[in-house]
Amino acid sequence: MFYKGEFMERSTDKNQGIPMIADKMRSAKSIREWREDERPRERMLRFGSSCLSDSELLAILIGTGSHGSSALDIGRSMLDAYGSIQDLGSRTVQELCGVKGMGMAKAIGIAAAFELSRRYQQEAFNPSMILQSPDDVARYFIPRMRGARTESFYIALLNSSNIVFSTKKISEGSLNSSIVHPREVFRVAIIESAASIIALHNHPSGNTEPSNEDITLTEQLRQVGTTMHIPLLDHLIIAGDSFTSLRERGYFP
Repeated sequence: MFYKGEFMERSTDKNQGIPMIADKMRSAKSIREWREDERPRERMLRFGSSCLSDSELLAILIGTGSHGSSALDIGRSMLDAYGSIQDLGSRTVQELCGVKGMGMAKAIGIAAAFELSRRYQQEAFNPSMILQSPDDVARYFIPRMRGARTESFYIALLNSSNIVFSTKKISEGSLNSSIVHPREVFRVAIIESAASIIALHNHPSGNTEPSNEDITLTEQLRQVGTTMHIPLLDHLIIAGDSFTSLRERGYFP
């Protein structure tokens, strides 16, 4: 247990069993005109959601077609435009509207579905019971940071029993930097009556290696935390599904 003694929490359109509808002649029709066993909603009811392709699931969220394209056509266009579900989930409503056939209401529905998915993954994970190592901390934050295209800096707040009771976003920056000052970090820690903290930020580049700025900030936070008796337990850098713990890398004397 890495934190023991100081921290007690620790092609894009894949088929899955049922052949995907690929007859181009059907695309010219409304989905309502298709045979019942070919419609995404009916197929989901009959076979379950796991048997639907990515574009079929998107079609269910999109609901109706537009400008001669079925909802399934629009779903496929979205995957063609962005390459993967993960990339699609990081897009803004305005960007989603750039796909032909996607209006504001449809784009908002898609964005809301991805946000619910992120929140589900976070709520299904109880930090006060399970976080016992850098891996567990990363596992809790990866869904929140996955796909983000700008750097964001968070802190996890721990109580005197060394249990995480809250997380706060401190700042959001540009593609390759977030502006963070120790006073903002510890202002939040003091307001929330934290006994200790863990710092986290993401690297949209996909590289988990700490920059010189990351190392400098970690040392500043560590020193201020020691002075204020609110110690910094770790600083994690998250990129995609990977992470680096600066404590494990030896940056905490």
